[in-house]
Amino acid sequence: MPLQSTIERARRDQREGKSPSTQAGEFVREEIRHIRKGDHGARSPEQAIAIGLSMARRAGVKLPPPSAGKASAETRRKARLDLQAGRRQAKPSLTRSRARIKVLRRESTSAASPSALSRHAKKAARHRGPTDLSRAAKKAARTRRLH
Repeated sequence: MPLQSTIERARRDQREGKSPSTQAGEFVREEIRHIRKGDHGARSPEQAIAIGLSMARRAGVKLPPPSAGKASAETRRKARLDLQAGRRQAKPSLTRSRARIKVLRRESTSAASPSALSRHAKKAARHRGPTDLSRAAKKAARTRRLH
């Protein structure tokens, strides 16, 4: 379950007219924070992001499933199910939640490290084109300077 403060921030973004992906970003940030804090781990930055997006959809953010060319059929199906769960405000199964956390606790926390997220951002930008790649690299350089 996402924190109440995260849901509030996403709702505020929605009221301000921001896009669903911006609203979902709050949930992804929360997931990254959980992993860095050591609550649980993730296999990769992509998995951490996927968990955050799933939580966002289940919390009622109207984030559409990825298009056919972007993700596997299984990912699109899961996104569709998450959206439905968000519409009916279903209470998550306690057994499944516990099992999920138990599995994630065995994973490494390095998936949410700044370098791993930077690698992911650059890889995602490469798929989008040179302008986005340049923007991602500049942002990575800026954040590296801060740390």
